[in-house]
Amino acid sequence: MHSQTSRPRWPLILASAVIFPLLLLGILEACLRWAGVGYSTSLLTPCTVQGQPASCYNLFFAAPFFPAGSVQTPRLYSIPTQKAPGTYRIFVLGESAAMGDPDPAYGFSRYLEVMLRQRFPATKFEVVNTGSVAINSHVVLPIARALAGQYPDLFIIYSGNNEVVGPYGPSTVLTSSGMSIPVIRSSIFLRSTRIGQLASKLGTQKRNWQGMEMFLEKQVRANSPLMEHVYSNYERNLRDTVAVGKAAGAQVIVATAATNLEDCAPFASLHREGLGDQQLKEWSSLVERGNELEAAGSFREALEQYVSAARIDNEYAELEFRIGRVLKGLGDAKSAKEHFQRARDLDTLRFRADSRINDINRFVPAASGVGFIDTESLFAGASADGIIGSALVYEHVHMTPLGSYLLARSIYQQVAGKLAAGGQIAADAPSETECERLLALTAHDRSRIAQEMLRRSQKAPFTNQLNHADQLLRLSMEARNWSETPEETALQYQWAITRAPDDHMLRYRYGMFLFAYNRAAAAEQLAMAQPWDGFPVFMPDGTQIR
Repeated sequence: MHSQTSRPRWPLILASAVIFPLLLLGILEACLRWAGVGYSTSLLTPCTVQGQPASCYNLFFAAPFFPAGSVQTPRLYSIPTQKAPGTYRIFVLGESAAMGDPDPAYGFSRYLEVMLRQRFPATKFEVVNTGSVAINSHVVLPIARALAGQYPDLFIIYSGNNEVVGPYGPSTVLTSSGMSIPVIRSSIFLRSTRIGQLASKLGTQKRNWQGMEMFLEKQVRANSPLMEHVYSNYERNLRDTVAVGKAAGAQVIVATAATNLEDCAPFASLHREGLGDQQLKEWSSLVERGNELEAAGSFREALEQYVSAARIDNEYAELEFRIGRVLKGLGDAKSAKEHFQRARDLDTLRFRADSRINDINRFVPAASGVGFIDTESLFAGASADGIIGSALVYEHVHMTPLGSYLLARSIYQQVAGKLAAGGQIAADAPSETECERLLALTAHDRSRIAQEMLRRSQKAPFTNQLNHADQLLRLSMEARNWSETPEETALQYQWAITRAPDDHMLRYRYGMFLFAYNRAAAAEQLAMAQPWDGFPVFMPDGTQIR
């Protein structure tokens, strides 16, 4: 017969090793919250908008995903607490391309909004764009989870460009890189706690946001074992995000990410591993000779040199771009497109969704039974020779107004079909010209945006691209190729505002335009563009007006 002291002691050991530390951490977390240390990182925070209760974007939401000093936020948005009868609520999920960068006023969600508003006037459409710079699917999923309780009718998911460089990607500078989904999600949870915030504040150095330049030393090869984790994690996050939308009773549309192939040379290239000095010398000689022949217009002879170089090293992204360029010059658009795609996929600064990412964007909605739009194919069909270029995508991933219109029209067709099934009459989408009048996309704004893209292109990694000079020339011409008087610009804004007086984005853009001509009128428009009670309003020069 065993004595009392011989009983197994493992429950006590387990309690001592696991339960007691967790209890102490819980007490510490509660004490920090009670003492006001840290902040809530929930996506939404209670607010009032023009005296009505709402949920507003929480400026601290992104803190767990960015180092101090470089937190990126979307344009502020709010969601009414009460969803009025006859309201159709749309949430856009994704990164900067989904947000509408370089100017969200003319992103695809804005085109979609005016299309629906024009064709279904009996319905109130709330289009909430949650897209943000530098985030990826690890951030999109918690956004979707938070929005699931906000009575969504439609989720639009446009993502995939930042899976390598965004939070927890293998090329990130924003967080530690993470390969395991459980570890990543645990890290996000811990960084959102008060304990995690305190530890991050004490243990991390403030880092100012420097855009794409921050990632120059973070190259990742296409054949790196890390990429398999990227694809696996993206698929898992996308599946979970789609499931969140379906469980909320919303329609879900997933889109592939369109990338510039013809006018966006790789940002960086690496030679294949094991390439010997003599081989590198021979490779360089062939490429140099091919470049000379290409510059002279001898495309066939240049192609021979480039193909010979590829037999030595076929992993150098820039060489694939060169081959695509001369093939297009020879009129072989089909082969050229294949090499442009391969150049993108081999790019070691991975700011664009590659072929595998877009394959995931295709088969996840097919397997999940939700809506799908192949933006890549849509844009290819609207491009000369089927190769996406700067007519639809400014630089690498951000859509031009025409690109935004085409994607919005494709989404509209799916949404209109659903609304028609509910008894409303579906009609063709408004034309691009009609939409842009309603959005007040003026010649002034086209020039302004081109100037912004020109400014960006004068920094690395754009300055490292093979066709950088061509990009500068194109954007310079676009920036000064519009003539319009201030009076003409103002009239276009006024016309659009009379048709949508509650459109805060219209008033914001009009106020920003007026700042150079009439400060009092600018202040009036900017004040009306800011509907959130208690939020300050500033002029472009930093002067607070409310």
